[in-house]
Amino acid sequence: METTIKKPELLAPAGDLLRLRAALDYGADAVYLGGKIFGMRSAPDNFDEQQLQTAVTECHAKSAKVYLTVNVLPRSNELDDLPRFLANAKDCGVDALIISDLGVLDYAKKYAPGVAIHISTQAGVVNYAAANAFYKLGARRIVPARELSLEELRVMRRHIPDDLELECFIHGAMCVSFSGRCLLSNYLTGRDANHGDCAQPCRWKYALAEEKRPGQYFPIDDFDGGTFILNSRDMCMIDHIPALIDAGIDSFKIEGRAKSEYYVAVVTNAYRRAINGYLADPKPDYAPPQWVRDEMEKVSFRPYCTGFFFGDPSDDANISLKGGYTRQWDVMAVCDRWDAGVAFCTQRNRFFVGDTLEVLAPRIDPFPVKVTALQNADGEAIEATNHPMMAFSFPCEREIPAGAFLRKQRDS
Repeated sequence: METTIKKPELLAPAGDLLRLRAALDYGADAVYLGGKIFGMRSAPDNFDEQQLQTAVTECHAKSAKVYLTVNVLPRSNELDDLPRFLANAKDCGVDALIISDLGVLDYAKKYAPGVAIHISTQAGVVNYAAANAFYKLGARRIVPARELSLEELRVMRRHIPDDLELECFIHGAMCVSFSGRCLLSNYLTGRDANHGDCAQPCRWKYALAEEKRPGQYFPIDDFDGGTFILNSRDMCMIDHIPALIDAGIDSFKIEGRAKSEYYVAVVTNAYRRAINGYLADPKPDYAPPQWVRDEMEKVSFRPYCTGFFFGDPSDDANISLKGGYTRQWDVMAVCDRWDAGVAFCTQRNRFFVGDTLEVLAPRIDPFPVKVTALQNADGEAIEATNHPMMAFSFPCEREIPAGAFLRKQRDS
């Protein structure tokens, strides 16, 4: 008998409405986002009550779901604001609440009855007993600890109810601390990582200091530029779609609520195309097209790894020994409209007549365009897009959809 492969959900991050729309345009089945309080990312704009209603309305119009993060570890003095926050989430029509704290879970059942409960990776679920316990408390999805291997996830899947879903991060930044539970930021800066305000000290450069030699710093090892002993690599599972599905993962989650609209578009688009490609031809050795794999290096990224999915990364601990991101491509412009062979755009970075740009748009493969001429908003010929956010146009025979990104590879 032929086995039917269950299509996994593609879950994308949304730090604001622009990033939410990018996720929808480029193929997300669902988005996760935060309100102004109670979410684990304070850096993005996030969503106030009216914006949350708008987000739900736009997602549901495109048959996409909305999951609201309520995954901080709140202190007692914050609980007074929680009932209204949860009730508003229900009124807005969110599809699920992402929760890590047992008290918040209890409040959710009382003040947002009927809204599905998803257990955050912050809860540190590493075994099926814990997953089943949360199920009995009303959870309908578990986001297991990121430290589990695919084999451990298979075991969990076999020992939990069929209607208890598993959601796993498959792309993006990794945390050096267990399931994101960290006090390092609090200790060094006073910013509470478990309230979404992490200063990311794990990304800083470290050296040794001796108490009787103040101001003298000694390198910890031989690498130029210092040592980033806590600096995790980014995860990328674009080459392992069959293995993820085979392990019984129901939802593929992209990290990045603090990332740009362009980042959300690129990564969501790549995984959408990779998942669809595998489902159309479900071979165990399936590999996405090369252009899809190349997309992973057209955003800002740290060196990639596969996290803990294939076992304990004991050899190198998945640490990147240099700071910052690698960035090889820049967004030059966003297309506002295309009309009769002319693309009308808004500038994001400076480029020149004679440059070749690449167009990223939903549902089509990226394609190049040669900039043979440029005009400013007054129709005057120009040689370069010199001014930030300036309106300009250029001739282009192939239609460029509104909202498409025009990007350019940096000179080596």
